Amino acid sequence: MRLKNGLAAASVAIIGFVSPVSAQMGPGGPPPVSVAKPVVKDIVEQDEFIGRFDASESVDLRARVSGYLESVAFRDGQIVKQGDLLFVIDKRTYQATYARAQASVNAAQTRLDFYRTDMERYERLARSGNAPERQLEQTRQQYLQAQADIAGLRAELESARLNLAFTEVRAPMAGRIGRKLVSEGNLVAADQTLLATIVSLDPIKFNFDIDERAYLAYTRTIRTGNVPNPRDVPNKIEVLIGVADEKELTRKGTIDFVDSRLDTATGTMRVRASVPNADVFLAPGMFGRVRVPGSNPYRAVLIPDEAIVSDLDRRLVWVVAADGSVSPRLVRQGPRQDGYRVIREGLDGSENIVVNGLQRVRPGGKVTPQPVELPPVKGAK
Repeated sequence: MRLKNGLAAASVAIIGFVSPVSAQMGPGGPPPVSVAKPVVKDIVEQDEFIGRFDASESVDLRARVSGYLESVAFRDGQIVKQGDLLFVIDKRTYQATYARAQASVNAAQTRLDFYRTDMERYERLARSGNAPERQLEQTRQQYLQAQADIAGLRAELESARLNLAFTEVRAPMAGRIGRKLVSEGNLVAADQTLLATIVSLDPIKFNFDIDERAYLAYTRTIRTGNVPNPRDVPNKIEVLIGVADEKELTRKGTIDFVDSRLDTATGTMRVRASVPNADVFLAPGMFGRVRVPGSNPYRAVLIPDEAIVSDLDRRLVWVVAADGSVSPRLVRQGPRQDGYRVIREGLDGSENIVVNGLQRVRPGGKVTPQPVELPPVKGAK
């Protein structure tokens, strides 16, 4: 009864905006309209979200030693490789420290060699009874002390060598470096002064937020179908991504992260996709669109948007019978797919519906159907 009342109300509404002139039949019979069967095929629904690109890795470059900046070995904004030389800090103080530490190690090695020889000589004398045991213990103690001394000096030498190496700041990863933040001649403080920033570009990350309803739908789809859970098996769900000025989403990516909780302030959950970016066209901070599979594969009925008539909060289509008579059919529509609108309820795909010439349709009247065939993908030839 509710459906009949709805159809009646829809019919009255349609009558209200059909002009008397257009409703009249011409001298040749009922008015001609284009009629087609809906497209019926297996689809996977796609949901679209807005997001932003971000670097998969980012490094703030700081020197590990203090000193005056001597030179900058890169051009602002250039692509750098891992290990490339970027900054050079004045090395002279650290070279002198390294040379002093090396000299201390050499001196300690000489003492160690002397105490070893002395200890070996007293050991031979002690075995023959020509040296007191106390003297042997003293020389052995001196030798062990010399060993400890040279171990400490070698540690200081290694520290001096590292500090000397740290005067050259090299790229810890490949990516694009920003502008230099310190000019030559300025004093650089160890672990404090920010020199520049490097961001990785390939692959690049795409972050977007889904609402709670979408999250629940995806969770049920994963549990009832063959869709892998991206939390357990990352990089298995493929998505399509495009930038703001692209009509078609052509870049492929994979979902590699889903957050563990919904944001209580926005009611959304953060999702991240990894996108290959070999041409470094995509840059961190850019906006983009992502198309995510929203269902398991199923048999769907699809029709053009222009075949759907709006009646307040209802949507209907005109169904044409074999004798040319037309009647309204309430439908529940879904998302767009391949240029068409998915119809969730109201059509089974066997009907002939009006796809062009809606303004010539009169409720309860007849039309002259002109059959056309809808391509599997709208716009395809």
